[in-house]
Amino acid sequence: MQFFCCLEAIPFAVRVEFRIFARITMTKGKIYLFPSFLAPVSPDDVLPRRNTELLRGVRYFVVEELRTARRFLKACDRSIDIDSLHFEVLNEHTAPEEVCAMLAPALEGNDIGVISEAGCPAVADPGADLVAAAQRAGIEVVPLVGPSSILMSLMASGFNGQNFAFRGYLPVDQKARTAAMRDMERAIRRDRQTQIFIETPYRNRRLIGDLCSTLPQDMLLCVAEDITGPAQSIRTRSLAQWRAIDEPVDKRPAIFLLYI
Repeated sequence: MQFFCCLEAIPFAVRVEFRIFARITMTKGKIYLFPSFLAPVSPDDVLPRRNTELLRGVRYFVVEELRTARRFLKACDRSIDIDSLHFEVLNEHTAPEEVCAMLAPALEGNDIGVISEAGCPAVADPGADLVAAAQRAGIEVVPLVGPSSILMSLMASGFNGQNFAFRGYLPVDQKARTAAMRDMERAIRRDRQTQIFIETPYRNRRLIGDLCSTLPQDMLLCVAEDITGPAQSIRTRSLAQWRAIDEPVDKRPAIFLLYI
């Protein structure tokens, strides 16, 4: 049954339903990946018109956070009847068998929209699990244009855009955190690979302090804050310069890039 994903991991009843779908469905729906806002802005500022046109025709959604997704849809088009839509929540707590079951509307011929809490779904986002399942099930996946903090910060940093790695969150434990920073330094020097990572906003200042106290002072750090928002700030400086500057960076969404 090549149309189904991870069948051995899901209950027998669900497997039977999936097989029925395969027999009666001639045309599968598509999985549309809808980028969402990184900051409170007008949709016209960051999204192509085609995204909104496609949103109007989708009735099934898989979202990371329900409230955020509902606000996003209303911001894109206030005429969308939210109560008529079907939502499934996919986050870090979702079991693998639940992810597979979320494909049922597409197997019945309905399109599914995937919306992240912020930015592009399936990039550093639980939506990747649904996309992987859709690929295994032979369902077409359609990525759409929109804001990506990873790519936009890299574009503006001045760092190597041909070889880069996104590290996600660095460890909270100080010993593991220091080891991760040293590992990033080695990757930068050995492979000329830009290192990209994030932090919880209220710990931004601490992260910069840890980088300044751990790594050589001539290394370059780009801090990209509030991307696409009215207070957007993207600055590349040496660690020595960051150490000497006392500027508020806490409590603002930011992404960090390291290079030489």
